[in-house]
Amino acid sequence: MKKITLLTLIVTVAVPIFSQTEICQEPIFPFQQKHAHGSSIVEQPNGDLLACWFYGSGERTANDVLVQGARLKKGESEWSAVFIMADTPNLPDCNPVLFIDENEQLWLFWIAVRANGWENSILRYKTSTNYQDDGPPVWAWQDIIVLTPGERFYHEVKQAFEANVDEPMWAEYASPYSRMIIEAATDKEKRQKGWMTRIHPTVLPNGRILLPLYSDGFNVSLVAISDDVGRTWHASTPIVGLGPIQPTIVRKTDGSLVAYLRDSGSLPCRAMKSISVDDGETWSFAKDTDILNPGSSLEVITLKNGNWIMLYNDTEDNRRSFIATLSDDEGKSWKWERHIGRSPNESYSYPSVLQTSDEKIHVTYTHSNPTGKTIMHAEFSEEWIKAGD
Repeated sequence: MKKITLLTLIVTVAVPIFSQTEICQEPIFPFQQKHAHGSSIVEQPNGDLLACWFYGSGERTANDVLVQGARLKKGESEWSAVFIMADTPNLPDCNPVLFIDENEQLWLFWIAVRANGWENSILRYKTSTNYQDDGPPVWAWQDIIVLTPGERFYHEVKQAFEANVDEPMWAEYASPYSRMIIEAATDKEKRQKGWMTRIHPTVLPNGRILLPLYSDGFNVSLVAISDDVGRTWHASTPIVGLGPIQPTIVRKTDGSLVAYLRDSGSLPCRAMKSISVDDGETWSFAKDTDILNPGSSLEVITLKNGNWIMLYNDTEDNRRSFIATLSDDEGKSWKWERHIGRSPNESYSYPSVLQTSDEKIHVTYTHSNPTGKTIMHAEFSEEWIKAGD
């Protein structure tokens, strides 16, 4: 991999041995002109890294969009050639998420976008037990997940808005935002479609899998829950607020769960937070934190030593600054931070983060500059973050 200076992101020299005080960054494939976005990364049992992203001439409106992938073999510095992971004919395939379960089975979750509308998306998945060789995984099973949020979904949405949102200005020809969402929640079909992936699942100590989902139709989130290693799924209550989407979930030592969410609502532009005290079944009203968010995805995970790491854009209105932060008190404070990228004419967004078995931190993210766009891979340590900019 290659060492890149932080402020200018100019490639300098090759780094053959990983250093605790350096960051290594390298594009998974060369900068190019098509859209590449929404990456996800996992560590395979053999120590190799597997990443995927969606790629094509656009997003939901471009029917050539498909899911691509690549591998980085353990001990090597260059990613493999790109291969296809999923392609639904004549529909855009977006927002892929990789996951390896307790049985070392690989999952690929993603959405196929019907009628070129996010709100019409189908939640799809594939599984594989033969995925550690060169090229794409050998898929053994493929299906869709249809969640059936019932009348409780409507009542939870209605109660959450009525208890937490004050919208005094409205007219019969321009109903308030919350009233439109509540009305949509009465529609059984709308409740069952358009749930989209973005962030890695969280696995609880009891084996429960929590797959974070969100809806651009409702502008709310929920969690798909499985207690049988993915054989069946049911929906949590909705995570309601003024635009909380793309949740990322971490578990505290007291057993409660914290979901941090992208802010797609009104000012101020801040990451939002919701709490669950029943293993993800129900969630509190999502409220603003002090963490800046320009309407961009973020991810938080718990490291092996118990610290939390968050990757996000630390601005209110653009994706030109991208930061890693650490907390040693379960999110009460974020004591250390360091920029992975900062530039007036480059963009960094949609991180996917993991800590590998050797305790290194790996992040993939969308990176664009005047020459094009790629998925970037970064590797660093906690010590690198603590050293600061």
